[in-house]
Amino acid sequence: MLDTCHRHTLETLETLATLVLHLESGSLDPVARGMARRILHHFGTVSRQHHEDEERHVFPVLARSGDPAVVDAVLRLQQDHDWLEEDWMELSPQIDAIACGHPWYDLDMLREGVAVFTALSQDHIALEEALIYPEARARLQAAERRAMGREMAARRRAQRAQRGAGTSGAG
Repeated sequence: MLDTCHRHTLETLETLATLVLHLESGSLDPVARGMARRILHHFGTVSRQHHEDEERHVFPVLARSGDPAVVDAVLRLQQDHDWLEEDWMELSPQIDAIACGHPWYDLDMLREGVAVFTALSQDHIALEEALIYPEARARLQAAERRAMGREMAARRRAQRAQRGAGTSGAG
């Protein structure tokens, strides 16, 4: 599940870059609005769930490993999560404006923010895939990994149900 999320994140980062190029051509059209909605969903929901999964299940096991390189990497990745959230909080109003078709977004700010967010995201994913995930696979038994997967899936179902209940009374 975690590896799949990384692939989706990298694809969504490409969509984010494509959106900036699309907007540079001056086109705040349905294509741009659709890209912006997909980006908002991924980084506002999917990516946050992914970080929560890592913070709950992967990082604690590795932080207790006693391996200084692994512990340092975990601390760095936890800091990255905070920075990624800060970066997203700056980008998301711009992306939301685009999704809603509002022309008040700042293309220069968006271009710069996307570059920083993308670089940090790619670096973060590379460290997780090169060191953290292999270490977690080596340290966690198959039963523990299955339990993690079940907990992640159950939490996502509960969050979807909660979101669905929150919108069912509107109208």
